Amino acid sequence: MTDPRRNDDNIDRFILKDAMNEAKDMGRKGMQHPSTAPVLTGAAIGAVAGAVLPVISWPVGLLAGAGYMLYKRVRP
Repeated sequence: MTDPRRNDDNIDRFILKDAMNEAKDMGRKGMQHPSTAPVLTGAAIGAVAGAVLPVISWPVGLLAGAGYMLYKRVRP
């Protein structure tokens, strides 16, 4: 369902700013922040996938998993 108050032209415009603010809040509040657990779970899944796949290593998988989950938290 679309929100009539939401301006679709500016949705992706400030994604980096929103992601940085979310990461800062996660750093300040720690595990009490609602985004921390999903982002850590995504990082763990990405690290395991990176360790299993022969093309990438676990640090790349960790960053990819954490980045994807952070993106999904900022832009659901």
